[in-house]
Amino acid sequence: MANMTETPGAKFIERGAHKGKGIAVFTSGGDSQGMNAAVRAVVRMGIYLGCKVYFIREGYQGMVDGGEHIIEANWSSVSSIIHKGGTIIGSARCQDFRERQGRLKAAKNLVDKGITNLVVIGGDGSLTGADLFRQEWSSLLEELVKNKEITPEQKEKYRILQIAGLVGSIDNDFCGTDMTIGTDSALHRIIEAIDAIVSTAYSHQRTFIMEVMGRHCGYLALVAALTGEADFVFIPEWPADSNWKDVLCKKLMQERTAGQRLNIIIVAEGAIDRNGEPITAEMIKKVVVDNLHQDTRITVLGHVQRGGRPSAFDRILGSRMGAEAVMALMEADEKTEPCVISLDGNQAVRVPLMQCVKQTKAVAQAMADKQWEKAVQLRGKSFMRNLETYKLLTRLKPPKESFNEKGMGKEGYTMAVMHIGAPACGMNAAVRSFVRNCIYRGDTVLGVHDGIDGLLAGYVKHMNWSDVTGWVSHGGAYLGTKRTLPGHRMGLVASRLQEFGIQALLIIGGFEGFQAALQMYENREEHAAFRIPILVIPSTISNNVPGTEFSLGCDTALNEITEICDRIRQSAQGTKRRVFVIETMGGYCGYLATLAGLAGGADAAYIYEEKFTIKDLQQDVYHMATKMSEGVQRGLILRNEKASDNYNTDFIYRLYSEEGKGLFSARMNILGHMQQGGSPTPFDRNLGTKMAAKAVDWLVCQLKNNTDEEGKVCCTDQNTVCLLGIVKRQYKCTSIHALKEETNFDQRIPKEQWWLKLRPLLRILAKHDSTYEEEGMYMSIEDRVLVDPLYG
Repeated sequence: MANMTETPGAKFIERGAHKGKGIAVFTSGGDSQGMNAAVRAVVRMGIYLGCKVYFIREGYQGMVDGGEHIIEANWSSVSSIIHKGGTIIGSARCQDFRERQGRLKAAKNLVDKGITNLVVIGGDGSLTGADLFRQEWSSLLEELVKNKEITPEQKEKYRILQIAGLVGSIDNDFCGTDMTIGTDSALHRIIEAIDAIVSTAYSHQRTFIMEVMGRHCGYLALVAALTGEADFVFIPEWPADSNWKDVLCKKLMQERTAGQRLNIIIVAEGAIDRNGEPITAEMIKKVVVDNLHQDTRITVLGHVQRGGRPSAFDRILGSRMGAEAVMALMEADEKTEPCVISLDGNQAVRVPLMQCVKQTKAVAQAMADKQWEKAVQLRGKSFMRNLETYKLLTRLKPPKESFNEKGMGKEGYTMAVMHIGAPACGMNAAVRSFVRNCIYRGDTVLGVHDGIDGLLAGYVKHMNWSDVTGWVSHGGAYLGTKRTLPGHRMGLVASRLQEFGIQALLIIGGFEGFQAALQMYENREEHAAFRIPILVIPSTISNNVPGTEFSLGCDTALNEITEICDRIRQSAQGTKRRVFVIETMGGYCGYLATLAGLAGGADAAYIYEEKFTIKDLQQDVYHMATKMSEGVQRGLILRNEKASDNYNTDFIYRLYSEEGKGLFSARMNILGHMQQGGSPTPFDRNLGTKMAAKAVDWLVCQLKNNTDEEGKVCCTDQNTVCLLGIVKRQYKCTSIHALKEETNFDQRIPKEQWWLKLRPLLRILAKHDSTYEEEGMYMSIEDRVLVDPLYG
């Protein structure tokens, strides 16, 4: 992406450093889940910096109408909105703003309020309108002076209008960002519907055709197909061939012949064929019924996809983007281009607004010109990876000649997959992807049940294509998993690997999986059976494995915690003021407590990595009391299970109970193993599927490079035992040996953790404006909050 500039390194943000500056935030176009989190972040970060922050209700129409549509926001204006879908400040289409006369009225209304900074949350049309408004700003002010509607002094004082955009769209159709606000939540709604439909379809041997939103972009349909085990998908960017009817029927027949009782077909509302002709759900149904005589139903999800509570991902994304937008505006000068706050992997980038708009329009032009490959490339790497993985998993199965009479690959390798560690959602999706990719290649796949103990007991089974049908949507680990490490039984483990002829090993697990691979690597000299390629896919809700920013299962756990916190808070609706103290899992890693704190709008999150004292606890209780006395009804305190030996959850609960007497009551909840359960989120399903596909490629590459002429595998290099992780936006295989130096084995956490840079944002968004006046408006040097790039 050209002209992309990363957020500068560390930045000191002085409390009240931009006192008096006017910022307005508005939402425009279609609504999306997570918009309220962004609005909340803009308001609170703006107040923290000393700005006057305004809501513009009903989008551009409110800007044109002015008056009561532009109102000043305070801290409590955005209390208890982070969990709500839609947008609390309203959104509307506005014909008036398309005309210069309408924009003239809008300019007058902004100048009257002293607003010269706009945060626009919407799609490409809304952002394009904002850019035009900025370009005309000087001439609009001149006209207002000429009409004597503003003074020359006002014109000079407010001569520059700065714009920062956030993309709110469930379609993920805006180029320049990996994810738009609302997309993840929409995927949650779609996957929930697919999971519900699967049960009824399975009962009656039905074929279900599901139509999802996406008039010009097939992202929702594509990822839903990938994470919902759909048999076929129709999207605009990858149109079906002219013979799609024959291909579809052949695929569905093959699945039914293999014993599958149901079929799922996903179609985007804008799906077309290679000639540009629409493909509708009704057309697909007619093909299936006429040719295969299958009982077929159509489900059109419609606006259900826009509804419901935002996912944890969208709440955090909206919070981070909203805060970054305010920072971008405060750092801008008259030469600064309008920017869009974009998500690039896990990095914060400010991309020139019109560059993104042009690229988005280029996609539409490429599709109009029937340049399908170009359209897919313009959508970005994320879209391309999803499409590539979907193609891999839905290929017609290989011919039977590739296998011997036992169903094992004739010419391929023998690969094994096992779990080591606690169960986590996404493990089953990874195993399914690994098994099917291996089988397609003609390899033999062995499933090792119950980890190291199962291997030693000989609980190893050959896995077939149909064995993993339906696994994607289920939590836990069907292969079974234990925390046991090889340890002193290294010789027995080696003999078992040799006995079963295992030539490559995939370990899907948590910190124990990482340790097991390390032990195998360190025992290679003594045991030749460990001289095989070994790869670890990190899978743990704690997200405490080195070499990756995200582990399989942590997104599902985060959503479970966030949803439980929402319910707990709701349970106190109608009662007196109450503070909830909630303990999360994670061992010594505070990832879940911190990110759940951001997603749930927590007042504090105590973790092991950030030491706290009784003085800090007392200060937090004082702040809570201040908030309660000023009208706040609910408080939320999160504590990581091993944050402190002495300041445990019970102690913190008792402290809040004692100090809050007369102001609020306190309740304590320990969430326990609920955090490991539930149905995997779209994120974890997708991540497990793609990681396992990459694991197959890596293992095959290592096998080819380390197999002699006699067919014997001998890997001695440290780079043949690796961990596959996500680092920034890349999938990266890192040597287990190299990761040893980056690991704190006593606390079982990495020495460097990217999410710690989000801690200052959590504090800023949690504090009340009254607390900012304790030491004057400006922070002292020692009291400054260091805010590193908010996306890590």
